[in-house]
Amino acid sequence: MPTDRIILGIDPGTNIMGFGLILDKGKKIELIALDVIKLDHLDTHPLKLKHIFEKVLGLIDAYHPDEVALEAPFFGKNVQSMLKLGRAQGVAMAAALYRDIPIFEYSPRKVKQSITGRGNASKEQVSAMLNRLFVIAEQPKYFDATDAVAVACCHYFQRSPGEQKKSYSGWAAFVSNNPDKVAGK
Repeated sequence: MPTDRIILGIDPGTNIMGFGLILDKGKKIELIALDVIKLDHLDTHPLKLKHIFEKVLGLIDAYHPDEVALEAPFFGKNVQSMLKLGRAQGVAMAAALYRDIPIFEYSPRKVKQSITGRGNASKEQVSAMLNRLFVIAEQPKYFDATDAVAVACCHYFQRSPGEQKKSYSGWAAFVSNNPDKVAGK
């Protein structure tokens, strides 16, 4: 018999980071919370990264998620933007790993496909589908919040019994599975 688990979904960002929490009750899911963390008021990138780490730790301590699902960085043309986004994702991952919570990554295309059936769906289409899945009393101001819920739902939909997904249960597991992402290797 499956036990309930809480999934924290994160849509990393350097100006706005979305988060969403869902409760997996086996064959049913419930929305716990969704919102954004605004970072555009902070002056430097290191301050933003510190804030992301602290806020993700705060979410973990408040909601006690069993797993964290993150949207993987996408490949764009602006290398500086990609680097900053990757750092933001890495800091969010570090916060989860610091609390020994397994993390899972999903590409933006995979997230959209799992929610709408189309990998090239718009943010509006993802949000509309989530509104059918959950009763969202007040629509969030930013799509980053619904994108984060979509990541959590993607993780829920992708998990089938006996199937292994890309997951890290701690620093040693991450380093072991990603030698190319660790300096000096």
